[in-house]
Amino acid sequence: MRKPELLMPAGSLDVLKTAFRFGADAVYVGGDMFSLRAKAHNFSDDELKEAVEYAHSINKKIYVTVNITAHNNDLDGLKDYLAFLGMIKPDGFIISDPGVFELAKEYAPDVERHISTQANNVNYQTFKFWYNQGAKRIVSARELTLAEIKEIRQNIPDDCEIESFIHGAMCISYSGRCLLSNYLTGRDANLGECTHPCRWKYYISEETRPGEYFPIEENERGTYIFNSKDLCMIDHIPEIVDAGIDSLKIEGRMKTALYVATIARAYRNAIDTYFENPEEYKANVPTYLEEIAKCTNRMFTTGFYFGKPTAESMVYGESTYVKDFVYLGTLINVQTEHSLDISTKCELIQKNKFCVGDEIELLSPGSLDIKTCKVLKITDSDGNDMESCPHASQRIFVYLDIEAEPGDLLRRGPIM
Repeated sequence: MRKPELLMPAGSLDVLKTAFRFGADAVYVGGDMFSLRAKAHNFSDDELKEAVEYAHSINKKIYVTVNITAHNNDLDGLKDYLAFLGMIKPDGFIISDPGVFELAKEYAPDVERHISTQANNVNYQTFKFWYNQGAKRIVSARELTLAEIKEIRQNIPDDCEIESFIHGAMCISYSGRCLLSNYLTGRDANLGECTHPCRWKYYISEETRPGEYFPIEENERGTYIFNSKDLCMIDHIPEIVDAGIDSLKIEGRMKTALYVATIARAYRNAIDTYFENPEEYKANVPTYLEEIAKCTNRMFTTGFYFGKPTAESMVYGESTYVKDFVYLGTLINVQTEHSLDISTKCELIQKNKFCVGDEIELLSPGSLDIKTCKVLKITDSDGNDMESCPHASQRIFVYLDIEAEPGDLLRRGPIM
């Protein structure tokens, strides 16, 4: 069996480092231009260079998305950008446009070229076509079943890699090629500016009765007819491995460090445990699902992997995420304290409010055991005591009654 790569998203250097710390084998990122997440933080050229150097220093991989549908006026800038990327040498490009594919070969010949899911890769002949053009990896369309992917694996060269999304938001349009945002708002999803109109509220209007609106289901909030549940395949690792997928991809370049850490840790544990002890993996599935559910989500579905989705794969009553756990911050520096029975003094940039006396959770790589701790003391950067930390992005010191390491994350569950 091939042990697949765990491929995580990152919208910033901090999130990239978190992804690697919590178990990612590889991370995919976007630059300031030419990727499909224009509203994400994205990476400057200097940050991309630092990210590549950091990944390679710890023997990890980094892929750069260059997956816009390019227009003529994009091409000159693309040439310069690809030449820069060719100089810093990420491990691969994720590309959907044949013209960009050719430019990447010319301006960055030493970098692998991967074919994005945006290219509608749904049969083994397409996979072989791209492989023969020089692609190292092809990302399967989300509309494929595992049986279809397994058939593709059996009909392509062994060194032609398959990458598949296994977790995260599902696009309502075929392989993500959507025109709805452009039509309604003038912002093109295929240039990275999607406004996500699939999450909006809709009613039906019959043409001979203008002004009369009919909800598709009875609900005072309207009906979200395009609003898919999120994909989650953590309880189907055996089937994924059997299909011959080489890289398991998590969606979410706009997600927080907490989301990336939680998902990476769970899938890392699931993959490793399955290869070491399938029965233990099976017994752990409820724990994996419980941990995954602590992240922001729209409930879960298996997408197309076991057949066409039904009405059960949609969220009709609301468009917002379920968000039970709150990200408090990532530990920057940690030192042991022995006064006042305090175990650990932790420096962090605070993300959300919490208070002295709160019971919170510490998230560390490895085991999925829950580490609960108590906030014994909070001070500002000058050492002044604080009862709470209400100001986002403030640098603070938190004293905890538990051992911790730099890079660990703090989160708070629902307030009862």
